[in-house]
This record gives sequence, structure tokens and C-alpha cells, in this order.
Amino acid sequence: MAEANPFQDLIRRIRAGEEEAAAELVQLYEPAIRRAARIRLADSNLRRLLDSMDISQSVFASFFVRAALGQYELDKPEHLLSLLVAMSRKKLADHVRRQAAARRDYRRARNGGLERGGGAAADTSPSQQAATTELVHEFRKRLADDERRLAEKRALGHSWANIAAEEGGSAEALRKKLARAIDRISQELGLHDFNNE
Repeated sequence: MAEANPFQDLIRRIRAGEEEAAAELVQLYEPAIRRAARIRLADSNLRRLLDSMDISQSVFASFFVRAALGQYELDKPEHLLSLLVAMSRKKLADHVRRQAAARRDYRRARNGGLERGGGAAADTSPSQQAATTELVHEFRKRLADDERRLAEKRALGHSWANIAAEEGGSAEALRKKLARAIDRISQELGLHDFNNE
């Protein structure tokens, strides 16, 4: 029998919605996400609008929902780190783009002139965990039956190859189908920050 893989066990526990696993993942990966965000937040005017904690919270919220729905295929800790850092870069770029689209020039913002999200604790609070659980429930409720079946199988740890063998079609087509469904529901709910990396 193969040895237990601690990383795969962590991912399995996250897909199952375990709070301890979420807290462990945040503790392990938040410093790298915040570091990547701080590098991109070199403009002091942009830092007045948001900080690395804002980006980190957005990344984790998106990740936990998408992981619970089985979207990610993560084999190694390096893959997860790359995904989370890429998500942080995209979320920061999206925020800057939204500011420009709304004709808000972050370069002209003054101290105290715009509201800014307050920093939160580095761990997931019970209220954050409850909000994530409710969001996952809402996503699952809005999935079509065939999409929900894919999400459930992925949440149970089935590989895309195994799901394709059971459901028919290619693994890549089924993966894209679930990703499009999650993106669609994100749009329906107005969750711009939930766009994938």
C-alpha cells in the first residue's frame, strides 16, 4: 500500500470543508501570497486603497470555494503555491482595472480619501468559515445536475480521468465544463473576485 501523502490529505480535507485544514493552509501559504501582493503594491497611492491582507483574503475565499467544488488538480505543494501567487497577481490587476473602469484614479487618491478594507487576522475566523460554507452551498445549489455531479465527484477526490470514464467525454472537456459553471455562477452572484487565476 502506498504511503500517505500529507499534502494530498490536506487537499482532501479542504475539499471536505474542514476548518482545521483551512487554517493550516492559510498559515502555510499566506506569507507567500502577501509577499507577492506587496511586491505588486509598490505604488503608495494604490496601497491606500488596499493592502496585501485584502488580496490574501480574496485569494483564499476564491480558492476555498473552487477547491470545495473540485476545480483544482493539485499534486504538489509547489503547484498550490504557484496557483495562489498567480491568483494574487490577477486579483490585484483586476482591482486596478476596476478602479480605472469606474473612473477612479487610484494615483490621485489622498490619505483617508477612499475607504479601505481593514486588515483581518491571518487565520480563518468562524464567521469567515461560515461565509465560505454558505457560499459553497449557494454555488452547489445553482449548478445544473450534471455540473453538480462533477463537483461532487471532484470533491470526493476522483481524478478527471476517472470521472470521464464514468460520465463519458474527455477529462479536459469535463474540467472546462465545471470551470465555466463556476465562472457563470460567480458572475450571477456578482463575485468579480472569484474569477479564476
